[in-house]
Amino acid sequence: MASRKLRIVPLGGLGEIGKNMMSIEYGRNILIVDGGIMFPENDMLGVDFIIPDFNYLLDKKDRVRAILVTHGHEDHTGALPYILREIQAPIYATRLTKGLIEVKLRNAKLQDMADVRLMEAGDRFTLGPFTIEPFHVCHSIPDSVGLGITTPVGLIVHSGDYKFDHTPVDGRPPDFAKLAEFAGRGVLALLADSTNADKPGWTPSEAVIDDAFDRVFREAPGRIIVATFASLISRVQQVANAAQRHGRKLAIAGHTMLENVKMARSLGYLEIPQELLIDLNQVNRLPPRQVAIMATGTQGEPTAVLGRLALGRHRHLRIQEGDTVVMSAHPIPGNEEMVHRIINRLFQRGANVLYDPIAPVHVSGHASQEEQKLLINLIRPRYFIPIHGELRHLKQHALMAQELGIPPDRIAVVENGTVIELDEKTMTIGDRVPGGYVFVDGSGVGDIGPAVIRDREVLAEEGFVIVVVPVDARTHRPLAEPEILSRGFVYLREASDLLENARSQVLDLLRQNGHRSRDELQSVIQNALSKFFYNETRRRPMTFAVVVEIEPSKVRQGRD
Repeated sequence: MASRKLRIVPLGGLGEIGKNMMSIEYGRNILIVDGGIMFPENDMLGVDFIIPDFNYLLDKKDRVRAILVTHGHEDHTGALPYILREIQAPIYATRLTKGLIEVKLRNAKLQDMADVRLMEAGDRFTLGPFTIEPFHVCHSIPDSVGLGITTPVGLIVHSGDYKFDHTPVDGRPPDFAKLAEFAGRGVLALLADSTNADKPGWTPSEAVIDDAFDRVFREAPGRIIVATFASLISRVQQVANAAQRHGRKLAIAGHTMLENVKMARSLGYLEIPQELLIDLNQVNRLPPRQVAIMATGTQGEPTAVLGRLALGRHRHLRIQEGDTVVMSAHPIPGNEEMVHRIINRLFQRGANVLYDPIAPVHVSGHASQEEQKLLINLIRPRYFIPIHGELRHLKQHALMAQELGIPPDRIAVVENGTVIELDEKTMTIGDRVPGGYVFVDGSGVGDIGPAVIRDREVLAEEGFVIVVVPVDARTHRPLAEPEILSRGFVYLREASDLLENARSQVLDLLRQNGHRSRDELQSVIQNALSKFFYNETRRRPMTFAVVVEIEPSKVRQGRD
């Protein structure tokens, strides 16, 4: 018999910033809300990005009625190509978000298998036992929505990413009337964005950036390079407006941003005259004061445009004295070190770099504390579930809810994988479903795990040593001096005594263990050398031993 409770399972975005994904389940019906990526932390060497672990859904994929996408940012859409390879379900998104998703799926060559359907703020439609009502919210990208989801046990409201911006760039303020209507019906549970729960006050309006850009465009002596997210369409419009006001041409750098701009212009979300735009290869033909460039790479990604400019590796562009680089995005938590490294390298190459808080060139798209309190007071839910944030954000958001009168036993602060069950009168926090990080590394998805990451850390910090020794296949007596190769451990010329002692150790081990098999002998040598190198250097390089067995007849032939 199917459970009569509503089952909510966060698969990403709770306890972290990014890879947002939520499963909402009733009986044999499941809705997925969002499917995003997260940038790797500094110690996740070689990892391109991380996607949610959705193994929980794989034996239930025939129950998935739809994937609802709240807006077009990567941390809400970036994992969709990977999800769709396993779970064939229709995707519902607003016009701009739908366009961004279609660009993504086309690049992944999945456009033929995907069913992307249009939903608009103000719609009302049914999927299985769920009635979906998307409502307009303000965020740092147009066409963002929250979701009202009427279930058999009551109405739940998912805020999406939001802030209460009264002067948004697209001229569409939040739908306060819809929030009030939800409150009038009675809201069972509010799932609300917690990203800025530690920031007091109100988040500034996107409109404040226009004045900052005007000042930059008026005062910059040379080219202006504005870096932001590839999907931040409203920022592209603001830069285009400033470029037009100050007599500059605009070039777009970065394949994904270029594709997104083409799509947004075709849908009418960007109003940029064709004569304002130039190709990237035309930039150097114009005087610097007549050029503005939009680029990707605000999170320190070395392969994005800004990272390649900082390293001097871009095919068409080089940083010049007099360039002004505007970082119009905040570092995602965990990316600060990489971002600061990029900024320093841009300064080294002669650019002037502007970033918040040096200049008000970016504002958050997320609600701060006063807005979060206002949403709770507008909705007045029976249960409150903070979402989208690290544990410190979720805890702070929960404290605010308590201050506003929601009892602690009606607040669920949980991390990814924790099951929440609701009915009209009770909320139960259950066990965590198995899960973890799924790393995407090049074309590999999930084929590396913590053990590989640890090996990479050792290689990066301590280096490696390989010992190759030829032995008689029958007696395991050495036929030549062991050869030692090393990278990232010691400089071979200056460590001749250390390596000579290591060779002597290997020869002694061969004499003492000649009766062992080759595999056993390799293990003995590796373990002994690891201890030897640590005792001598207090370092633990990754150590490998390769014992090459040679038949005596081949040795004699070689001598003949």
